[in-house]
Amino acid sequence: MVIYMKILLVALNAKYIHSNLAVYSLRAYACKQEPKYQEHISLVEYTINQLEEDILKEIYLQKAEVVAFSCYIWNIDMITRIIKDLRKVAPNTKIWFGGPEVSYDAPKCLELYTELDAVTIGEGEQTFREIAEYYIEGTRELESINGIAFKESAKTDCNCQSNIEKESTVTSIRLPLSLDTIPFPYTDMKSFENKIIYYESSRGCPFSCTYCLSSIDKRVRLRNTELVKKELKFLMDQKVPQIKFVDRTFNCNKQHAMDIWNFIKEKDNGITNFHFEISADLLEEDEIEFLATLRPGHIQFEIGVQTTNAHTVDAIHRKMNLEKLNQNVARMKEGNNIHQHLDLIAGLPLEDYNSFEKSFNDVYRMKPDQFQLGFLKVLKGSQMEEDTGTYGITYKSTAPYEVLFTKYLSYDELLVIKGICEMVEVYYNSSQFKYAMDYLEHFFDSSMEMYHQIHLFYETKKLTHMAHTRLRKYEILLDFYEEIIRKTDRNTKEEELINLFKEILVMDLFLREDRKSRPAFAPKQPENINLREIYTKYSVERKQIHIEYFTYDIIASSQTGKAVRNPMALIFDYENKDPLNNSAKLIPIN
Repeated sequence: MVIYMKILLVALNAKYIHSNLAVYSLRAYACKQEPKYQEHISLVEYTINQLEEDILKEIYLQKAEVVAFSCYIWNIDMITRIIKDLRKVAPNTKIWFGGPEVSYDAPKCLELYTELDAVTIGEGEQTFREIAEYYIEGTRELESINGIAFKESAKTDCNCQSNIEKESTVTSIRLPLSLDTIPFPYTDMKSFENKIIYYESSRGCPFSCTYCLSSIDKRVRLRNTELVKKELKFLMDQKVPQIKFVDRTFNCNKQHAMDIWNFIKEKDNGITNFHFEISADLLEEDEIEFLATLRPGHIQFEIGVQTTNAHTVDAIHRKMNLEKLNQNVARMKEGNNIHQHLDLIAGLPLEDYNSFEKSFNDVYRMKPDQFQLGFLKVLKGSQMEEDTGTYGITYKSTAPYEVLFTKYLSYDELLVIKGICEMVEVYYNSSQFKYAMDYLEHFFDSSMEMYHQIHLFYETKKLTHMAHTRLRKYEILLDFYEEIIRKTDRNTKEEELINLFKEILVMDLFLREDRKSRPAFAPKQPENINLREIYTKYSVERKQIHIEYFTYDIIASSQTGKAVRNPMALIFDYENKDPLNNSAKLIPIN
């Protein structure tokens, strides 16, 4: 007997390009076990940037008897606001939560959100399949489903009009599944056009970092590599732009990682990029040698350094050989074929401002392609939540529970780091100011202090909280530089230094953008150099090019911080861009 006709899985993603692997996996598993459930289980995806009113309307118009939300720190506040109104317009709908944000203390969650009927705890595939059986067929009891907490109102036969009065029931722990039993969730690829494809080849993490929920499940479960290869081959045949592995430490099992890396090299379609989160210090010599053979841009690595303070590393129970990490990052950088994304976390135990500055400078010297400055999130259920008293960590009461201050780092200092983070995003992670930032480093004792001073300049000139064009950001940096050199005792004449920096900015600008006109700050091109004639000569074989004449050797000047004169013309070839940073290929003209 079918009791409920429709169950709706709801995901609220951070951005449009994201997709929610969890809800697709839940539906795929339930429908593989019971194909007839395909008629009853639907899913919808939204983003947190959409209007809550529109999301509420669309969920309501689905007319589902059960609505289940996938909950994370980035969407929980929005979801809890939506269900307040959903309960008003659809009073008989059963509302379920699942996901890492609510698994830690399900009874408290049920108590806190009175509109909520039930919560799934932990791994959800088999649990959801049994929930579907309960609602669709009515052939089992909620009490018999492991891994849930529920109020009486969650039951199909409950006539409760209010969820306020009932205590919750918590069932037994759900044991983890073999990953090989979870079906491939990607079949209709039309739903994923212009989106990142998320893929999972393992669950769990062997490490015990106190700030991470993955450390709770220390037993790493691997998906059979032959199954992984078959599924990746399907995605590569679809020519998807990017496949992002969600494995917490992809290379914790060397054989598993190498099997997959060898396969994607063998089947490379020249298009698909693969993203992996790895521990760089685990890489061995043969792995680094192999990785150097991959197509430029074929893979990218996210590497969590988090801190270079040895005492902090111990306090957060992190296992890391910093010297080997540094060496391996440098080795991979030499290959110029792997995009490396390195992370730091501000607000960790025992790390004060000076210590964080050292960590910043240590990582900055590694010259990652992306430098991510994050701020400690005290996740519910993590060991860090228990350690807050020990280290004086005070954090926001609402998601994402970000640190406000610690015993070692004041709120004032954290605000300074926030400002530095903003400038790193603009002037480093954009990859639009490579030579300018390399050059400017020579004027400061610390790379972090350089970004701090740029942010202070923004604040002094009231430039913060404004949307600046790309060109305007170059102009602001030029203004900042001119102010710096007026305060600096240098042997080189001020006018020469300014002209040098203008040429550096011109180089950076044209490296990333084929502009129709030169910027107003660009020095005049010499009259005795006929660039039009050069352009006519070289544009025959290269259609998308720009030619600039430079008085200085920009690369040498940026590396030394000195004005190195070496006049030359350069071709910016936009048909042959660097796949790691999207910069034009540079061709000197003799």
